[in-house]
Amino acid sequence: MNTVKHSNDSRLQPWRKRRLTFWDRRYLPAALLAGLVGTYSDLLFVGMGLYEFPLRPFPQIFPINIVFTLGVLPLCVMIFLYYGSQVTKWGKLGIILFISLLVPILEKLAEQLGYFVHSENWQHIYSFFGYLFFLIWIDHFNHWVKSRKSRA
Repeated sequence: MNTVKHSNDSRLQPWRKRRLTFWDRRYLPAALLAGLVGTYSDLLFVGMGLYEFPLRPFPQIFPINIVFTLGVLPLCVMIFLYYGSQVTKWGKLGIILFISLLVPILEKLAEQLGYFVHSENWQHIYSFFGYLFFLIWIDHFNHWVKSRKSRA
């Protein structure tokens, strides 16, 4: 096996190892809470028959898509919290509104791809307001956790 080493004669700077900028332990409590809230709300809404997940891992065990609620959603929340911490309060509100507007569009795409099926009673505006309040709540929870750690 050959390894490539940085030449001492080179004027180029060696590449630094890059880590994921949004992956920070400060966001883990909020990401875990987001995963739990997402999982239980999906269980509730699937149980009420408002929507279902035809394509999901372990369909005999789980009626919901656990990859989304326990993987994708917490990861997206960490990204949201990272970028939300980089902007002003109004910028964060803009990000929340943008994501909340994007969710119904992504739901329609997921329906077309066969990952998601809604009942006839479902309105996509529910998702807009659901994610709007969810993201505001998660952001407040993250702020509360940070303030508790700074006092300790």
